[in-house]
Amino acid sequence: MMKYLIAAAAVATLAAPVSANAVVGQPAPAFTAKDSNGKSVSLADFKGKPVVLEWTNADCPFVQKHYSSGNMQSLQADARKSGAVWLTVNSGAPGKQGHVTGAEANAKVKAQGFGSTAYLLDTDGAIGRAYGAKTTPHMYVIAPDGKLAYAGGIDDVPTANPADIAKARPLVKLALADVQAGKAVETPTSRPYGCSVKY
Repeated sequence: MMKYLIAAAAVATLAAPVSANAVVGQPAPAFTAKDSNGKSVSLADFKGKPVVLEWTNADCPFVQKHYSSGNMQSLQADARKSGAVWLTVNSGAPGKQGHVTGAEANAKVKAQGFGSTAYLLDTDGAIGRAYGAKTTPHMYVIAPDGKLAYAGGIDDVPTANPADIAKARPLVKLALADVQAGKAVETPTSRPYGCSVKY
């Protein structure tokens, strides 16, 4: 029994996030970044509002699953209608898959009908590393009090198949609803899935 407990503890340690400052229940890491239009955007700009962070890479099939189906755009639009802020973050480094310039980001936003508040260019990966973003998409919900309320997958069906969206639990949507209702998030963490963030 003791050997089993030691082994289980070792596995739990190996599975823990590495070098992330973002912890559910604690203040979300502050950041400032340029958006796709060259405007400076800070998390502090949205104090008192719920904020959703979405890591993206348009070349990733898991991201394409949610955009080709219109699911991501619908989530973005619904969140903003309810008074939340939605920030799409691209931490792709120059020369890596998924990296975009501001003009390229704006072209994608227009072509795909993004509904996010802003598209942030995190080319040095500072925001992504602060949050421990590992995949695209990797999702976070920040409560109006500035504390991180949710971190994980967009839903609970980790495939690249758009047909699976209908049978998934929409974890980000549910977390945001709990935050806006002033309740504790029922599922505050989940395993993110998708392509690796290309730092």
